[in-house]
Amino acid sequence: MQGNSQQQAYDRGTNIFSPDGRLYQVEYAREAVKRGSPTVGVRTEDGIVFVADGRLRSSLQVAESIEKIHKVDDHVGVASAGHVADARQLVDVARRQAQVERLRYEEAADIEALTKEITGHIQDYTQAGGARPFGAALLVGGIDVDGSSRLFETDPSGTPYEWTAVAIGGNSPDIQGFLEDNYEEGMDTDAGLELALRALASVGDGLEAEGMSAAIITDDGYRRLDAEELAAAIDEYGLASTTE
Repeated sequence: MQGNSQQQAYDRGTNIFSPDGRLYQVEYAREAVKRGSPTVGVRTEDGIVFVADGRLRSSLQVAESIEKIHKVDDHVGVASAGHVADARQLVDVARRQAQVERLRYEEAADIEALTKEITGHIQDYTQAGGARPFGAALLVGGIDVDGSSRLFETDPSGTPYEWTAVAIGGNSPDIQGFLEDNYEEGMDTDAGLELALRALASVGDGLEAEGMSAAIITDDGYRRLDAEELAAAIDEYGLASTTE
């Protein structure tokens, strides 16, 4: 009983380490990410591909209102998993920082530096009294000034990781396994889109374009795929849901 009481004390303290070095609230925030619908990011030779699954709560819900992929600047986007409201706050941080870089230095924000600004903000909320960690993970991807494509993941602890292909959210370990088995260096964004869609389809009974979202970032800028384009790609690759 005493042990449970002590653990509850560490549960209530958002910025207190347990005796075994754990921050329970950060771990719970990671669990919140796992409960979200999955999102995939793929770095290709010519850009970044984001594909996010979404859940419609009702046939009356407008699918476009589910926002999991966001434009930050012409050359960078963010995709999320976890609590959407928390993710939107972090997207605002990214957008403000991207604009600061343009106004202060008259150039596009470096992808890695922008990611670290976001993770610095996230980390602040793991050590501040009266606050809780963000229950969201982000994928930050885009094109750097030198033309290279970069893809990063942010963790609720405030740690950034760089990837060639990554999945976050629900079923992410299985989706990540599919990416590891099928990712190929040198692929273009068309191949990256196919890989991302196949990875999401690998953990279910197929895909439905309604509720899903996708975006591609290249030297030409940020482009969000509309519902018709996404549905056409799903049909082309034979990934349409078989459930009625």
